[in-house]
Amino acid sequence: MPAPHAVHHASGHAFSGFHARKREGLMVLNRRGMLKASMAGIGGLSLPNLLKARADAAQQGSGSRTGRSLILLWMAGGPSHIDTLDPKPDRPYINRGPFGVTQTAVPGVIICEHLPKLAGMLNQFSIIRSVDATHSNHEPNMVFQTGNLEAAPRINPRAGNIPAIGSLVGKFHGPNHESMPPYVAFMKSRSHLAFSGHLGKTYDPFIANEACSLPIYDLVGNDTGQVSQASLFQMPSGLSEPRLHERQSLMQQFDVLRRDLDQIGSMDVIDTYSQQAVSLLLGGRARTAFDLNQEPQAVRDRYGKHLWCQQALTARRLVQAGASFITLDLSYHTASGTWDTHGDNIPPYGGIERGLKPLLPLFDHLITTLVDDLAQHDLLENCLVVAMGEFGRTPNMGTQDSTDGRNHWPAVMSMLLAGGGLRHGQVIGSSTHDGGTVAERAVLPGDLAATIYHHFGVPLDSAYIDPRGRPIPILSHGQPIRELL
Repeated sequence: MPAPHAVHHASGHAFSGFHARKREGLMVLNRRGMLKASMAGIGGLSLPNLLKARADAAQQGSGSRTGRSLILLWMAGGPSHIDTLDPKPDRPYINRGPFGVTQTAVPGVIICEHLPKLAGMLNQFSIIRSVDATHSNHEPNMVFQTGNLEAAPRINPRAGNIPAIGSLVGKFHGPNHESMPPYVAFMKSRSHLAFSGHLGKTYDPFIANEACSLPIYDLVGNDTGQVSQASLFQMPSGLSEPRLHERQSLMQQFDVLRRDLDQIGSMDVIDTYSQQAVSLLLGGRARTAFDLNQEPQAVRDRYGKHLWCQQALTARRLVQAGASFITLDLSYHTASGTWDTHGDNIPPYGGIERGLKPLLPLFDHLITTLVDDLAQHDLLENCLVVAMGEFGRTPNMGTQDSTDGRNHWPAVMSMLLAGGGLRHGQVIGSSTHDGGTVAERAVLPGDLAATIYHHFGVPLDSAYIDPRGRPIPILSHGQPIRELL
């Protein structure tokens, strides 16, 4: 497996492509260069990191808002289906693993003993045990987050052109409130997310890590005792609210220069960037949504102090504020993901007993608290919750010279859904007796994507235009999962 690595992100702003200090032709300084320098200066003073929000979908020609939303709990690395949602208690130990099982609120359905809260609420969930992940891989984790079998950058150099489902929701549905970004993500590593591809950076996720104050964990899941600062909403020294509005007005005066300056389409979204930046900074809606101090202490205590649980509470607040698609990257480390349980002797992954086992009570508490809280706030009917990773794990333990590790297993995996006005309290499909492959009712990545688009009211025959002017269907394959409708 690749070693954990740090991901470095450029700090340039949305106008860096103007190359304002670059000389052109024989002139050291000309009118065009001066205007470029002016525009770049404005961009540099308008909180470039904030411009990642850049997705006022209503101004981008999206369809009408439905009030629908989705929270994706991305279990980066690929959780073991056998040791969570699809146990095999009658199999030999090397296959079934070290965990026992528990009965659930759905008669005849069992799940892992370390998910007791989920077991008691399973009538509000659906388990899909027959997900075919044959084409999926990780680093980057894109096939299931795009719903496209070709979105595997390790084997397809053009995979990065394929937009994330969240980006397409941003384009064709938009946010549920115009001052909120449609696609928001808490990101541990860029390789854990799918981005906008050929849709353009307007539809990239709003990376929320610096938008709120959250506990900081190290790469193996220890709480450092430190707390991140909500620096995204802090204006630089000397940049007051009136001054920010003055600079926005000045930038709008340059609008007449669009056709002369714009060679790559970047000017088309300058107004969207600046207006949303000012709205996020001064309008208060997004800033309030990210501020957990606005939440009653009893609710904060109910979720608990763990980073992932605090992010889940923030996700609920974002749904209330009008964001449409929120992804939580449930990983401590920046390599393949914390759920990539290869074995106890392969840090930082761990095996089933020491790697996966500590995650299960945490996940059990997180997802049941989130779903119950959404219901108490009358949000669950319109908010679909999806929990999954990129594939399952090998039927037998002991891979890579470990005692209890399981390797990647794309042949079959399980996923969990709740809310969204869908039919729940059921198990869809099944795996074979050893959990090695799909036995019946294969569900493909495109089926999940189609279900999500159906949830948002996005027509399944929708298409976007790529940079060459060609219409590209949002679905490469798949139909909504009929059992859920």
